[in-house]
Amino acid sequence: MKVTRLTTKDQWLEAFPIMRQLRTHLDKASYVILISEAVEKDNYRLYALYDQQEIVAVVGFKPMITLYYGRFVWVCDLVTDNINRSKGYGEYLLNYVHTWATDNEYESVALSSGIQRHHAHRFYEEKMGYEKVSYVFKSK
Repeated sequence: MKVTRLTTKDQWLEAFPIMRQLRTHLDKASYVILISEAVEKDNYRLYALYDQQEIVAVVGFKPMITLYYGRFVWVCDLVTDNINRSKGYGEYLLNYVHTWATDNEYESVALSSGIQRHHAHRFYEEKMGYEKVSYVFKSK
């Protein structure tokens, strides 16, 4: 397995079919526009996990600093291809993010997960040792 940072439009588009499984509201054009802006303005990083030269999972994250968490990495997107779930790919990528955070002197990794995503919550809590620390609210 190999983790690769995706930095070009062509690479982002290669990852789109998997990302779209999580971000179903995006089409290719809006996806590329949002990634371009996030990379430029927010230090967003998109990585793909390849197994046998095929993308099986992707993770998007950004390093942040807030008064609440201090120096931390925010995982914006984490998705494993539907046909490749429960093979350890999500765990592998999230561990990669933890290593990146440690290597770059960030104290922790945080994320939010949709209320309806019960399987994801079990994965974060039981497999990855995360704890629920807050609710995330969004204006309409």
